[in-house]
Amino acid sequence: MENTCQNCGTAITVNFCGNCGQKKFKRIDRKYLIDELQYLLLHTNKGFFYSIKKILKNPGKTAKEFIDGSRVNHYKPIMLTFVLSGISTFISFKFLKMEKIMKAYYASLDIPESTANNMMTFLSSYNSLLMLLSIPFISIITYLLFRKWKTNFYEHIIMNSYIQCFYLLFTILLLYPILFFLKDGNVGLFITITSLSMLSIPVIMVWFYKDFFPEKSIGDVIVKVVFFVLIGIVLYVVLIFAFVIGTLVMYGPESLRELAPKK
Repeated sequence: MENTCQNCGTAITVNFCGNCGQKKFKRIDRKYLIDELQYLLLHTNKGFFYSIKKILKNPGKTAKEFIDGSRVNHYKPIMLTFVLSGISTFISFKFLKMEKIMKAYYASLDIPESTANNMMTFLSSYNSLLMLLSIPFISIITYLLFRKWKTNFYEHIIMNSYIQCFYLLFTILLLYPILFFLKDGNVGLFITITSLSMLSIPVIMVWFYKDFFPEKSIGDVIVKVVFFVLIGIVLYVVLIFAFVIGTLVMYGPESLRELAPKK
């Protein structure tokens, strides 16, 4: 039976339009939805768990394989970063009660609750977006540091996506189980362990870049990572300074008094 392509109007007698490639029209029914769900679950899970296994085993080598063209079995790294950051946020606020703990911590410092609420709402609502937005800026720094090692800026976006993926997996699989047993205990210890976990990032970076650039010495890699950390500290101080200046300009000096601990 001849049908008309719903996309370009060409008559078709097979499953696809010979003119534009559009599939033959079929009304959406129960079978269609089941087929779509099966494809989504099977296709996504295959690439998702395969990539996670490879990243946990060796993130640098995995990124190298992906950039060199071995991509068919991999979940796209930028999307994987988004998914894992979403999972991380969900666990931290649903099971670890991060918002409650942070409010208690701010209260111990005599910081007004409204400030804590605003800060935690922003971080919890935009965590995934912030992680994704940070990748291009981090990549600018790493590209400049590694520019003589024959990698371009866009490859550094992929590389930093893999680094963030590994850190997120580290927090989900190792850090969060530890924090789960501490969430009803000492708030200070909980915050300390959370803060110290950030120290793992330079270690992860050294491991990552040594496997990505196996021909380079461990000393060369460490020097690059140390420079990255120093640049990060400088930029952090600059951002804090810019935040203070911006707050003064927009809201006046009295706006900063709310952030200061009460005497």
